[in-house]
Amino acid sequence: MVQVSSAAVTHPGLRREGNEDAFRARPDLGLFIVADGMGGHEAGEVASGLTVTMVESFISDTRDADLNQTWPFPYEVARSLEANRLIAAFRLANRRVASAISADPALKGMATTAAAILLGPEGHLHVAHVGDSRVYLLRHSRLTQITNDHSWVSEQVRAGVLTDSDAQRHPWRNVVTRAISGGDDPEVEVADVAIETGDLIMICSDGLSSVVPLEAIEAILNSRTLDPGPSDPAPLALEATASALIDAANASGGPDNITVVLVRVDVR
Repeated sequence: MVQVSSAAVTHPGLRREGNEDAFRARPDLGLFIVADGMGGHEAGEVASGLTVTMVESFISDTRDADLNQTWPFPYEVARSLEANRLIAAFRLANRRVASAISADPALKGMATTAAAILLGPEGHLHVAHVGDSRVYLLRHSRLTQITNDHSWVSEQVRAGVLTDSDAQRHPWRNVVTRAISGGDDPEVEVADVAIETGDLIMICSDGLSSVVPLEAIEAILNSRTLDPGPSDPAPLALEATASALIDAANASGGPDNITVVLVRVDVR
């Protein structure tokens, strides 16, 4: 059995008038997702909002799914049921974005990145993402990035062409190579991770990860707010920690919208 405490905080940052990020936190479904919209003129907000709504809807509709259920896409037998649910949900979101663009040409060019986790009852964390929104795991005070950014600079770093410092300064650092944009069905990257009691999962948009170093994020996550006393319930401690991360991003200039979702798990 998996018990969950969670908190989610979003902020437009210091240089944007609107907030094109969207999120859902559904502990009852084991679903948590962050989407970072792109396109400007509120179109990015539309793409991210449609995406989180569609993912939430499909995961809810398939909460009692089994292998005999009809799926909207070919079922990948090598993957878990939960991974297939996430992949299908992301692809349905992509088609929903396509429908919105078809109905309103002013939305042409909108897109969104997305990162989601689905907690399985068997004690596994199922992760899916498209783009450069990220999922991290804090275990035994050490922070690890679970997802690999689908961005041009990150792919060059993994290929050994660029260093991490080069990537942070590169003029193409904001160019993503995968997104939910209404085109062909996106290639959704998925991963399964065994959960341990006390694990803390963080999902965030790049408004945090692009300006606050991993070591600084780790330090904030390891702060005393994650060790609440009897008068400081865990959800409030998590919310304070998420807010501290937002503050750190804004202290670094706040150039983009910032969204942080924290999920703490206890396996019994």
